[in-house]
Amino acid sequence: MRKAIPLLVLGLGNVLCEDDGVGVAATQALLRSYRMPDGVDVLDGGTLGLSLLPYLEEAREAILVDAVRVAGAAPGDQVRLEGDDVLAIARERLSVHQIGVADLLDAARLRGALPERVVLLGVVPEALGLGLQLSDKVQQALPELVARLAHEIRARGYTLRGEAA
Repeated sequence: MRKAIPLLVLGLGNVLCEDDGVGVAATQALLRSYRMPDGVDVLDGGTLGLSLLPYLEEAREAILVDAVRVAGAAPGDQVRLEGDDVLAIARERLSVHQIGVADLLDAARLRGALPERVVLLGVVPEALGLGLQLSDKVQQALPELVARLAHEIRARGYTLRGEAA
């Protein structure tokens, strides 16, 4: 049995579908920029859906990082959702993997193991076609997303130490 995870940071999305991979890109950039302290696990969840349930169930808190569409928001805009709003937006399906995110959150809730706090940080995508590159607008938004992710981790009392350049 794995030990409990105080904070799980989960990068989500399909890196083969342009901006849909922004969650994975953000968590990779976070790990290149900072050493994670004890108690913080950062995972590339990609499109694994229900396969991530054991990790989510062990987390006291979770920060999901993903591409997300919100009414009235433009490509490249930053998004932050918390609690029930996360599940509601996951059910609106931006891409094929998001049905897995909704199922993942529903399964954890049904099993009584949803983390105490779930936050979704994301960027509104511009392009979701086949491709390995982020669109210009989302690429430009990536550093701010990583900074906001680091801020969320620090706000929970963790100290992030940057790697020497």
